[in-house]
Amino acid sequence: MARVLAIDYGGKRSGIAVTDPDQIIATPLTTVLSKDLVAFLKAYVVSEKVERFVVGLPKKMDNSNSDSARFIEPFVVNLTRQFPDIPVDRVDERFTSKIAFQAMIDSGMKKKDRQNKATVDKISAAIILQSWLTSKH
Repeated sequence: MARVLAIDYGGKRSGIAVTDPDQIIATPLTTVLSKDLVAFLKAYVVSEKVERFVVGLPKKMDNSNSDSARFIEPFVVNLTRQFPDIPVDRVDERFTSKIAFQAMIDSGMKKKDRQNKATVDKISAAIILQSWLTSKH
């Protein structure tokens, strides 16, 4: 099997997470400046087989799109153009940043490390990916 790669897309930077080749575990991979994301993905898919992209879908509590959706939707359109052979799934990303922050606290991460937003972004991507994995099994 191939990996599934998740993206927690942000205005400045995007968190990236991937599954293992057997698609059992979601692991935070890195954080990339959003302006460099497509170039990063192109390089990544050359070195690793990627079966699918999973992109966070920002929603409000009333299930309407959040304000950040206006930045993410053009990215998703571009992603499907750049990688026409790799399907894109969307996953509700409500609360992922809060869950990521709590996971860092629970794991004993130092306060200074928890303040690094790049760490929160890649852990959020892993939570989005784990949510996708759970929904598929």
